[in-house]
Amino acid sequence: MPAQDPSEPNSGSDFVYYRYEPSLAAAAIFVSLFALASAIHLFQMIRTRTWFMIPFIIGAVLEAAGYVGRVLSANENPGPYTQLPFILQVVFLLIAPTFFAASIYMELGRIVLMVNGGAALFIRRTWLTKIFVTGDCIAFVIQAAGATILSSGGSNTDLGNTIIIVGLVFQIIAFGLFVVAAALFHFRMLKVPTQLAQERPWTKHMISLYVISMLIFIRSLVRVVEYVQGNAGTIMSHEVYIYIFDAVLMLSAVAIMNVVHPGEVARYVREMRVPKAEKPARRWNRFGRHGSHEALRENMEMA
Repeated sequence: MPAQDPSEPNSGSDFVYYRYEPSLAAAAIFVSLFALASAIHLFQMIRTRTWFMIPFIIGAVLEAAGYVGRVLSANENPGPYTQLPFILQVVFLLIAPTFFAASIYMELGRIVLMVNGGAALFIRRTWLTKIFVTGDCIAFVIQAAGATILSSGGSNTDLGNTIIIVGLVFQIIAFGLFVVAAALFHFRMLKVPTQLAQERPWTKHMISLYVISMLIFIRSLVRVVEYVQGNAGTIMSHEVYIYIFDAVLMLSAVAIMNVVHPGEVARYVREMRVPKAEKPARRWNRFGRHGSHEALRENMEMA
């Protein structure tokens, strides 16, 4: 479909790239902020060797690239708008949070290891990370496919719209289950803490994960409403919503992770590692047969 000037009249069923003139200033500001936050994260990751933060940095870079697309579109005001910048901003802004989620899931696994709290999980720590990261990959593929179809325009826009909604709903469900799993672990560790949980500052990292997860959760809910309304809906017709419910929320998530960086978690985990030959066999189950507090303490002393 050819690009259209959003200032010309359109019926509610028409698909157009923008129903407003994209703001150059707003887009440029968020390009700069996300680029700065990405650079800080890169420095922090290298300094602290938190390689599991690579997906998070990719997500922040995609956010910056998405707003570069909006800068390019804004330079075409008042239209007609070319397709490539529109595709960049649609696809990159849609999929970026899935990369944030991957690092968040991996950080929880390391927090569990940091406090020697595997017994407080309802499944094995390694399986916890694998399950949620796999789910995140599925959400990424679904949303990327939907965004590509939608942004190409033409007769398949409704299909692309539906696929995006499915991907977002899948992501919301996965995040909900993740928060439940994290909260259950948190509650059990507070109730019957290991010695390491009493000595190490793990709760601030848990709170950071909760806040970031909630920001992504809210953003995804608004995105579902946006795509349910469609191209002529209130959210897609007013630029302010993408900045309030996407740019600001996702920048806040990136900044929070800058401030409460998991480098501290990674350092404690590295300190706990011993050669495999020296690792004793586990002699207890989750909240084991010998009593939960004693079992957790015994495992901590043996590790």
